[in-house]
Amino acid sequence: MTKGLSSLSQDIRTKTSIGMSEALGQSEAFLDFQEYLSRVAPINRPVLLVGERGTGKELAASRLHFLSDRWRGSLVALNCSALNPSLIEAELFGYERGAFTGAEKRRTGRFEAADRGSLFLDEIGNIPMEVQEKILRVVEYGTFERVGSSESIEVDVRIIAATNADLIALVDAGRFMRDLLDRLSFEVLFLPPLRERRGDIFLLANHFAGRMALELGRKEMPQFTREAIDALERHDWPGNVRELKNLVERAVYRSDSPLISHIDFDPFRTQPTVWKEPEAVDKTANMRAASLDDLVGKPLGEAVRELQLRFLKRALKEARFNQKKAARILGLTYHQFRGLYRKYSAEVE
Repeated sequence: MTKGLSSLSQDIRTKTSIGMSEALGQSEAFLDFQEYLSRVAPINRPVLLVGERGTGKELAASRLHFLSDRWRGSLVALNCSALNPSLIEAELFGYERGAFTGAEKRRTGRFEAADRGSLFLDEIGNIPMEVQEKILRVVEYGTFERVGSSESIEVDVRIIAATNADLIALVDAGRFMRDLLDRLSFEVLFLPPLRERRGDIFLLANHFAGRMALELGRKEMPQFTREAIDALERHDWPGNVRELKNLVERAVYRSDSPLISHIDFDPFRTQPTVWKEPEAVDKTANMRAASLDDLVGKPLGEAVRELQLRFLKRALKEARFNQKKAARILGLTYHQFRGLYRKYSAEVE
């Protein structure tokens, strides 16, 4: 059991561990939520965050903590859905040596670690009923006992809970304590899904694209074509901001150009394309696009060089600087195109 707790345990959060800069938005839904959050943050009472997956519940919990008077204390987090129900009690309250097989030494729990700070319980609907009773005691009296001990421990902890489940339905089904729900819901904040924040999609996409480019060591800021922007804004975003972040980062990583023209919404269905030489490519069609008259009379090497450069520039322009598409236009493999591009990179950039 000790090994299971150790492998599943999450690190105590610090100020820098959650990207608070990602709380970006200008939509009415986003700004209203931030106003409600800022209003309740200084109030030393439990807060319940309700929202779909990927809406940023952990980020909201972080902002609640650091906008409160408890910001000097620890913000400790526990994802209750990541643990086996039998481990949650020991993880929250700690245990004494010999409390169960494998408990070779005393271990403090999340409540003690969060003393004078905040405890974020994500997916609180997964907590077993018997553990809910102990949490209720902490909320009401500020005391608890470690597993395997009768010694009462006092703590001063603000609980921030989060869920994407219907806790009222869980109460009706006998799977969640009404008293605990009442105590945790001093204020209930509903995180708006991304589909209700259409005005924030482009702002967030640019933010995630810029960070990914920086991570990849690229010098130019990525830009989205109109078609890519339209695709992002039409999407329903069942995975919300987390899904947007993943899609944008993948698009930047896959693109060989600062111009992002394609968004892959289903990586399981669509694999990265490696262009192959078509069996039959009408290369003369491209030849017709450029006049050869002004090349007549020039040395063959110079004429060939100028013609290659013209074709390269034209293909890049037609492909909106998507190098894989430009390679296809020219009837080249991607690796052939990259060789040609490197040869003339100084003249096409």
